[in-house]
Amino acid sequence: MSTLTIAPQSTQPLTVNRLGYGTMRLTGPGIWGEPADRPQALEVLKTAVANGVTFIDTADYYGDDITNRLIVEALYPYHKELVICTKVGATRNPADKSWPPFNRPEQLRQSIERNLRTLRQEAVQLVHFRVMPGAEVPFEESMGAMYEMQREGKIQHVGVSNVTPEELAAALGMGEVASVENMYSYAQRTTMNDGHGETRGGEVLPLCEQHGIAFVPFFSLVHGLPNAGNKLAELAQQKGVTEAQLNIAWLLHRSPLLLPIPGTSSVAHLRENLAAANIELSAEDMAYLG
Repeated sequence: MSTLTIAPQSTQPLTVNRLGYGTMRLTGPGIWGEPADRPQALEVLKTAVANGVTFIDTADYYGDDITNRLIVEALYPYHKELVICTKVGATRNPADKSWPPFNRPEQLRQSIERNLRTLRQEAVQLVHFRVMPGAEVPFEESMGAMYEMQREGKIQHVGVSNVTPEELAAALGMGEVASVENMYSYAQRTTMNDGHGETRGGEVLPLCEQHGIAFVPFFSLVHGLPNAGNKLAELAQQKGVTEAQLNIAWLLHRSPLLLPIPGTSSVAHLRENLAAANIELSAEDMAYLG
């Protein structure tokens, strides 16, 4: 499995294997509550790390705080190479399970402290500030709080999520941006509006490549497969792999800065996803897929 160094110019770069794991699907229905099969959820995390995953994506608003607790139960004390990336900027409303913004400086600090307590860390290795639809706090004010906590030693590396190129440029004007987490897949490469606000896409990839910023694509399978078209299906059949596996392989070949984090609550599906790292795509294959 190939590797990626996040924030290579910093004093504390993070080198990870280029197929991570996203924990969101470990929770109950609606990304809320305990998993239906808690032993399997724990086994998924253990199996991921045992099979070379060194990058795990989580958030304290998954569950609420369920995935962080599962990570600790399954993996603490952590392997020295493991990087746990969390997100702040949102919370959950227990009444309707909505995702309100939680991005005032004092709220971001509250989220960071919560992550530190639950994950049993002295500093968050990598944290993405997630831009939420309808947020009233200016982007720069929220980012200022993130960089302040980085200076205090609570955060090692600051990243951003669900951002436009303009927001990424603004963040770069304020400090180092280690990574970006936006929606991106073979079939869904640009921003979309699903009725709950904009989910920002791969328009930021050129700026990431210009500055050497790691790009963590989310929802790569959810939105990528239903609209993938015949080419993905035909090439997957030729290679004897699934369309989901080929989608992951395409991401790995699309740019050396891409760090896919396909999520699942099934050990069998996890192993299938991880096997995608072994799929070789030629220049002709990539040109065919487009």
